[in-house]
This record gives sequence, structure tokens and C-alpha cells, in this order.
Amino acid sequence: MSKYIIKGGNRLVGEVFVDGAKNAVLPILASTVILDNVSTMFNVPNLRDVEMMIKILRSIGCKAKRIDNMVTVDSRALNKIDVPEDLVRQMRSSIILMGAMLSRCGEVTISYPGGCEIGPRPIDLHLKALKEMGVSIEEAHGFIHCKAEELKGCEIQLDYPSVGATENIILAAVRAKGTTIIRNAAREPELQDLQKFLNAAGCKVYGAGTSVVRVEGIENTKSLSTVEHTVIPDRIVAGTYMVASAITGGEVILKNIEVEHIQSIIAILREAGCMVYSNCTTLKIIGPKNILPLESVRTLPYPGFPTDMQAQVMAMLTLAKGTSVICETIFENRFKHVEELVRMGANIKTIGKVAVVKGVKELTGANVSAKDLRGGASLVLAGLAAKGVTKVNNIYHIERGYDDFHKKLASLGADIKKE
Repeated sequence: MSKYIIKGGNRLVGEVFVDGAKNAVLPILASTVILDNVSTMFNVPNLRDVEMMIKILRSIGCKAKRIDNMVTVDSRALNKIDVPEDLVRQMRSSIILMGAMLSRCGEVTISYPGGCEIGPRPIDLHLKALKEMGVSIEEAHGFIHCKAEELKGCEIQLDYPSVGATENIILAAVRAKGTTIIRNAAREPELQDLQKFLNAAGCKVYGAGTSVVRVEGIENTKSLSTVEHTVIPDRIVAGTYMVASAITGGEVILKNIEVEHIQSIIAILREAGCMVYSNCTTLKIIGPKNILPLESVRTLPYPGFPTDMQAQVMAMLTLAKGTSVICETIFENRFKHVEELVRMGANIKTIGKVAVVKGVKELTGANVSAKDLRGGASLVLAGLAAKGVTKVNNIYHIERGYDDFHKKLASLGADIKKE
């Protein structure tokens, strides 16, 4: 398997372009099956998860092609309701195809999804909501069979603001009869991007980005049109490069960002001693001479500090001048990177969902292994600042969410190569 080899100690300086958001493009690709038409997406990152979703679309009859950062999907020839198990098990986001396929076909068979093993992420909320919309669901032997004679709009109160459940409900509701209202909906920017895409095609989705989303079902599906859409920048990728600048004492300019989407990350890094200057689409971050400890970092649903940035910030705090406390409130098994950071000399103790990070004078290069996507990114960041050579194995996890990660870091002055 491929690995990154990093010789630490270089200060990162320069400019980096932030690609489109993985967590925005995946539901948008899934939603193309609803439109029964041709859809074109721009600023699509070249990631393992994106390629997996394209393979899934092709497997059910859609025509999909990529040219550079542009992907075109023609869903008019869709001819299957069974989503291949081997593809679904490689990517958790594939579960949002349930709502899209029900909207288009009224029926779908899909296996339980895979992805990073960062703790239980049950789909109970998805299934409960779809049942309220008139879907009959049978679960057996690891498969879910969903069928609806007619999807019906209704009011749904989510017990938790789940992004995936909110997306699935929206996708099922756009061609349901009547109006669907989702309360306690997830508020992530990626939902706003999905709404923008769907409405450009003629759907009627309102309120994405707030806790109440309303979807008016389309009766005349022939009114749905072709659509071209540019995917929003990836806020987690942006945050990762920001931490890369911080941990190396660097000076990095990020191009193509939505600064409102990363306010919680900016706040944390400023508290750690970074200087951050930004306008709407560009950000400059200067890392501190001495990283300051953070008394409390708590992951929360958007607009709180994202769980997807917890591991990267932890890597930075291993070199802080003092003790920091991180509380992971979203996933119970998201500290798998801790033991790998400890191999590099970090001083971290975990108790349940709390990690206590005592800053050390330096990290040292080691042979480490990525256990999940964001944890893997944190090991790369630690390697950038460590003394000596760090080898990061199992980087297929990292490549699920970062396009040409090593090349972009190298362009900023990092000594990193892929083997």
C-alpha cells in the first residue's frame, strides 16, 4: 500500500487552492438520479469517495464522466434499484442514495454502509423519517429494502441534527406529494449547497442552513431541468491547511474559501496564537512562534467546532506550551490517532470522550498508520513539524478526503513524497 514519507522541520510558505467540498459533492451526485436529466458539476475534487459515488451511479444505469474538475451525470438511463453491496460498504455517504432512489423509483435495496470506523453512526433517524413519509422498510442479512407506493409530505422532528438524515429526507421529499417540514435539521453549509443545486433544477427546497427546512414536492417532474453547478470549497480541507501553517510556524494564503464556513476554526487558531487575515474568498494565516494551549475544545454540530477538525487541532496542541483539553461530543471512537501521535512523542491521555494534551518540546519522526481520514491527516501534520522522518501508512484513508495532499503540501515547502 502507498505511504507518505515526510522529513519534518520545514516552515510552510505560499498559496494553496482549496478544492470543492467532499461532503457537498457526494449528496449532489446522489441527487442527480432524481432529476432524470443531465447535470454538470464544477470544482469537483478528485477523491476516492467521489470516484466511488460515480461508480455507484454507473452501476445503476447512469452515464457519468469526469474531465478534470468537471463531472457530468446523465441519469435518464437509470435502470436498477439494487445498489451494489461492494461499493456501498466502502463509503458511508452512499446511504443518501436511499432518499434519492425512493424519489425517482419508489424503491431501493441497499446494504448498510461502510466508511471510517469512528464509532456508531446509526441510520435509525433516516429510516424513522422515511417511514413517516410512507416508506415500508425491511431489514435482513445486512440489506435494507425500501418501497413506497407514494411518498407523502409530512412534518418530521429529528431527535438529533443529523446531516445524512436531513439530506435523505430532502431528497425523498422533492418528489413527494405535498409539503415536508424538517425540524431540528442539520445546518451545515453543504446542505445549503444541495438546496442551491436542487432549486436550480426546479425543485422547491427552502431553509437549508437553518434548523427548519421546508420542501414542496414537485408534481410535474418533467419540469425539472438540466443544471450546472459549482461546488462550494471544502471547509475541512481549508482548516487542515490552516493547521499545517500553524504547526510549522508558517505563512500560508488559502485561495477559494468561504470564510463564513470556517469561523469556528479561525476562532480556535487565533486562540492558539495564530494571526488570521481574511476576506470573503481568501485567507492568510501566520503560525505563532509558540503555540498556546487551549483550555477547552469541544466538537459540536455546525456552526460549532467541527468533529472533522478535532484530530488536526490535537496534532497542533501536542506542541503547545501547556495543557489543552479536547472533548469529542459527536463520535465516541474518534481518538484512534492518539496512540499514533504518542508514538511520535506526544503526551496525550484519554478518558472516554475527553483527551488531555500536555504539550511537549518536540515530536520525533516515527512509523505510523492512518486509522481513519481525519486522524490520518493529523499524522501528516505532526510529521511536518516532527524532528526526523515520519512514515504515514494506509494513506488510502487520507485520499478519501484530500486531493493531491502531498503535492499541495510540497508546493508550500514541505519535504513530503508518496511511495
